Amino acid sequence: MSGKREAPLLRTPDLEDAPEERENREDWRQSLFEWFQLLSIVLVVIVSLFTFVVSVVGVDGSSMYPTLHHRDLMLVQRIAYTPRQGDVVVLRKDNTFDNQALVKRVIATGGQSVYIDYEANTITVDGQLLEEPYLNYEFDAVYGDDFMAERVDLDPQYANQEFTVPEGCVFVCGDNRNHSSDSRVADLGMVDERYVIGRVLVVFFPFSHFGGVS
Repeated sequence: MSGKREAPLLRTPDLEDAPEERENREDWRQSLFEWFQLLSIVLVVIVSLFTFVVSVVGVDGSSMYPTLHHRDLMLVQRIAYTPRQGDVVVLRKDNTFDNQALVKRVIATGGQSVYIDYEANTITVDGQLLEEPYLNYEFDAVYGDDFMAERVDLDPQYANQEFTVPEGCVFVCGDNRNHSSDSRVADLGMVDERYVIGRVLVVFFPFSHFGGVS
């Protein structure tokens, strides 16, 4: 028997596995690239959606209570929209209320005649009395339950007389009628439709207020 020790055999890599490993790495990179492309497309769609189609707008104040609450977050339809009577809209009129976005309800559109009865707290449009179950009226110890005219700095041309909304304009009011500065005041008045940003679709936050707006 020889005392000579045999050198250990060194295992060489299986050359047949190398192409498969390279293929797996290439597949992983391709999948990562495809996911990156998909994510980029989704981000572009979301940005475009919120830039041109809908906007997120927050409610500031209580002029639309109880339909909307202070600090509600809403989705607003921006395109393919023409103001209609009864819609809740967001508008911004130049040099009015510090150019803030306002949320109001469209009471009448161009060509419609309007009469506001401040004693009865009613509005008539084209001879038809509006049914407004969404309104918030309050009793006042001084003025009673019909103090809307006393609490709002009314434009005389809209007080207790019929008037017609000019074509291309809308007449808007807040649902919290006694605490809303809207088309009844000279500072806002009739609103050109071009100042209407869009229609309120839904309140999505807080979740307790989640739901469509009508």
